[in-house]
Amino acid sequence: MTTLPLVTILDDEPEIRAILSETLEDAGFRTLSFGRAREFEAALKTVTPDVCLVDLSLPDTDGLALVHRLALEQGAVVIIISGRSQVHDKVTGLELGADDYIIKPFDPSEVVARIRVRLRKALPTETSSNTADFANWTAHFDRYVLEDMTGDETPFSHAEGEVLRLFLQSPKRLISRSQMQDMLGGGAGDSFDRAMDVRISRLRTKLREDPKNPQLIKTIYGAGYIFLGDVAWR
Repeated sequence: MTTLPLVTILDDEPEIRAILSETLEDAGFRTLSFGRAREFEAALKTVTPDVCLVDLSLPDTDGLALVHRLALEQGAVVIIISGRSQVHDKVTGLELGADDYIIKPFDPSEVVARIRVRLRKALPTETSSNTADFANWTAHFDRYVLEDMTGDETPFSHAEGEVLRLFLQSPKRLISRSQMQDMLGGGAGDSFDRAMDVRISRLRTKLREDPKNPQLIKTIYGAGYIFLGDVAWR
């Protein structure tokens, strides 16, 4: 029997939690709702959500800091739901590792649609697995870690993993910005471009690349990116 995907909802407004829970459960998801970050983080010790919906305006913690921790420590899709509509807030959230950003007020059916899109993108394709070897590195997409030759592990976020998987599935092929937007989703424009730049920069750092002369993830100015390593999936 297939287990329904679990969505956690962290928002201090009871009405929003109730509406999202009802809509998501009607759409075939399981839900857990929390009004405080401390309750949510305590629950994460015993449950593993597939998607985390996180409001930024929380009474007991910095929502952006929590999103960053979730992106690095959980294998879940992280989606921000917030009344903050400024471009700066959206860009910051995406830079910190969120997979998507939904502005309040929203139609609950839009949240369901965004979740379904993100979960589809998180699934491995038929031609790939969850482990890839390349350039003295191993990427474990089931655990969201990079392992070097000595066995040392470096975690990466779900959002960074989406970009890395895209590169590893298309080695030595130019990937344009528009192709990245089509394949990874998210809002188009400057906020998407900046979020991709940050994720690629962080991947280069974790792969110990020289930022002035990277050897694996090359920028082709005006065209896109190309991953130059040989890749073996297993």
